[in-house]
Amino acid sequence: MIRVLIVDDSAFMRKVITDLLKKMNGVETADIARNGKAAVDYLAAHDDIDLVLMDIEMPIMNGIEALKQIKQKCSTPVIMLSALSNKEITIEALELGATDFVTKPVNLTAIESDWTRDLERKIKGSQMKKNERLHPTIERDKKLRREVALKEKKTDVELNRGVHALVIGSSTGGPRSLLTVARALPRRSKVPIFIVQHMPKGFTKSFAERLDAECGPHVVEAQDGMMVEPNTVYLAPGDYHMTTDGIKIYLNQEPKLHGTRPAVDYLFKSAAKAYQKHLVAVILTGMGHDGADGMVEIAKNGGYNFAQNKETCVVFGMPRAAIEKDVVNEVLGLDEIATKVNRIVR
Repeated sequence: MIRVLIVDDSAFMRKVITDLLKKMNGVETADIARNGKAAVDYLAAHDDIDLVLMDIEMPIMNGIEALKQIKQKCSTPVIMLSALSNKEITIEALELGATDFVTKPVNLTAIESDWTRDLERKIKGSQMKKNERLHPTIERDKKLRREVALKEKKTDVELNRGVHALVIGSSTGGPRSLLTVARALPRRSKVPIFIVQHMPKGFTKSFAERLDAECGPHVVEAQDGMMVEPNTVYLAPGDYHMTTDGIKIYLNQEPKLHGTRPAVDYLFKSAAKAYQKHLVAVILTGMGHDGADGMVEIAKNGGYNFAQNKETCVVFGMPRAAIEKDVVNEVLGLDEIATKVNRIVR
C-alpha cells in the first residue's frame, strides 16, 4: 500500500484528492497537512510515508521551501500540485528534486478521467525505484550488462566525426537529468539536438527557457515548420508529437502514444529515417517503455544508442525497455552521458 501525505492549504482540494485516492488500488491517504511547515514537521515524526503530494502556493511555508527541507532530510518522493500560473516555479521544483508534478484540475467538481489516470500513474511510478530496491532483479540486470558489453562500441572521436544530429528522450526525473546534460554542452554544438520530455502543454516553453539559461547552444520550444539548424536545441512542446526530416521540424496531434503526447518514439523513428547512421540517441530516466521502439529503428539504420543506468535513474523503465530490445550500445551514469554528449557534439 502506498501511503500518501496530502499537503494543501485548501480544505476542498484536500477532500478532492483524498476521495480520488480512495478509488485507486494500492493507494491510501496517510494524513493531511495544511502547509509546508506542517508537512516537514510531520515527516520528521513519521517514517511510514511513501509519497508527498504537495501544493506549491501555501501560507507559513510554501511548497518550494518545504521541498528543499524534505530533500535535505529524507528520500521520500514528492509530487507537486501545480497551477498553470506557477510554470517557472514548477520547473524550479523539478530541478530541486521533485519526482514529478500534476497540474491542478481547472474544474474540481468535474475532474476528467485522463487527469485521474495521470495522477495514479505518477503516484505508482514514484515508487518504482523503491520497488526495485525491495525486489532486485540481480541476475536479469547482470544479463543485460553482459549483452550490452558485447555490443560494438565507438570512440568519442568516431562518434564526433560521424554525427549529424542528437536525439534525447526522457520522462519521470527527466527535467533534472536534462539540466545536467545541458550544463555540460559545449559553447557551440556542430549538430542540432532534439529533445522529447514528457511534459504537459503550458510548461515546455518555461522549461525551454530554463534550459537555454544553462546551455551553450540556443534552446527553443519547437514550432511546426521550423528549419533545423546546428547549434540549436529543439524541445518538443507539450501536447504535440515532434518529428523531423532533417530539414524541418513537424508537429502533430496524432493520438497519444504510450499514454503521452509528446512521445519519444515519434521523434526517434523520424530521426532514424532522416539521419540513419549519422544519428546518436540518448534515453534517460522515465516510466514505461517510450523510446525503445524508436531505438530499434535507430539501430536498424546504423545509429548509436546510449541509455542511462539504473543507479542514476529516478525510474529505470524507459532505459531498461530499450536495453531489453538489445539495441543499446552503451549504458552509462548521468554524468558520464553528459561528458559523452559534450565530446560528441562539439
